[in-house]
Amino acid sequence: MKKTIYILIIIFNLVISSAIFAQEKEDILTQQEFIDIVIKYHPIAKQADINIEKAKADILIARGGFDPNATASITQKTFDGIEYYNSVNPEIRIPTWYGIELIAGAENLSGTRNNQEETIGQTSYAGIVVPLAKNLLIDKRRAALQTAKVFKTLSEIEKRSILNDLLLQATKTYWDWAYQYQQMTILKNLISVNEKRFNLIKISFRQGDKPALDTTEALTQLQTFQYLQQEATLLFKNATLDLNTFLWKEDQEAFSLPDIIVPDSIWITENIADKSLPILEELVKQSRLAHPDIQQYNFKIEALTIDRKLKFQELLPKIDFKYNQLGKGYNILNAKSGVLFDNNFQYGINVGIPLRLSKGRGEYKKAKLKINETALNRNLKTVLIENKIKANYNELLTLRSQFILLEKSFSNFQTLQRGEELKFFNGESSLFLVNSRENKSLEAMQKLLKTKTEYYKAFNNLLWASGVLN
Repeated sequence: MKKTIYILIIIFNLVISSAIFAQEKEDILTQQEFIDIVIKYHPIAKQADINIEKAKADILIARGGFDPNATASITQKTFDGIEYYNSVNPEIRIPTWYGIELIAGAENLSGTRNNQEETIGQTSYAGIVVPLAKNLLIDKRRAALQTAKVFKTLSEIEKRSILNDLLLQATKTYWDWAYQYQQMTILKNLISVNEKRFNLIKISFRQGDKPALDTTEALTQLQTFQYLQQEATLLFKNATLDLNTFLWKEDQEAFSLPDIIVPDSIWITENIADKSLPILEELVKQSRLAHPDIQQYNFKIEALTIDRKLKFQELLPKIDFKYNQLGKGYNILNAKSGVLFDNNFQYGINVGIPLRLSKGRGEYKKAKLKINETALNRNLKTVLIENKIKANYNELLTLRSQFILLEKSFSNFQTLQRGEELKFFNGESSLFLVNSRENKSLEAMQKLLKTKTEYYKAFNNLLWASGVLN
């Protein structure tokens, strides 16, 4: 019987040291698989895609400012039996990127009371309108299209930022779920071992080899683990519910993990002491160039710069030159119209400027102040991001050092437990001391597991701070 108990103790130690983390064959959900699901189906990720599509629609709207515009005017006046005038005037205007408008049209005018400046009969014309000062380099149409393109790129950057924040919360939830699963598995295996130990001690008591107090001691230890296991099961179930909030189907229906799905456990055997870490200086440098939160400020400044250029146009005089080449009949291409400014032409120049330019100066100054304000916010954000990267890097280094220390501590607790069990086998110790050593080993194991979990969380935090978690 003593030999049987000793063999059981050896098996128990093997379970604690290695097999305690093993799991039955079940469907495994890895962190990467979980992230892929979140990116593809989570409503927040879908909303980010919608924002990009809305930005594309805004570009289409802005392009409408350059669409050709066809109009037709039909007017007629007859009074007291006299036809004053009858006019038909179709026209097409084609805006161009450079602010120039191309015009072509035809007119058929008849009547007895027309304006002397008008030409009776069928005429046609083709001309051009050119801004010579205000709106020459940029106007509202060009500014709207340029800004829409900037905001389309900005929406893509915002999606990266949204996913970066979303995946930070998602990965934290995943590691909480993985940690609670391992806690539950540890206690499940401990209960199995302690049930066998309790049954053997009962047999030993009935045969007179062990006192009745040892059965109570073994039962108490078993009940303690059963209580902890129920608590761990509750925490695991709640962690699964938290995880489910990030899981959605393609049809945007919420998804709940079946019980057969468990987290990956390969990380338990990974030696994080040997894992290489990113170079801090490279992370900081990369964040300055590619962090979505910093890039957003850069594109906002670009959009504000377009607005500043547009506001500067308000400081310029409005000088528009208009020229039309005229032709008799509807086919101006075949009409003998002559050369420019020789015969059959019409031109004009419109000039206007506010005398004090108060509105223009105020709008332009405000536009420059917005750029300065955004640049200051960008500089502040850059410093905050760099400090966050360094803080998370320091935490990662500390957790790795703590893990190495706790790993040695856990090994020492195991050695003490084996020694106590050997003394108990030789009759030199008590079950109380064996249970005490066992509890210390469990505490060390849980602390080691918690630290390793926090290490993986900290690693994701570092990627998030650098803007590359997604």
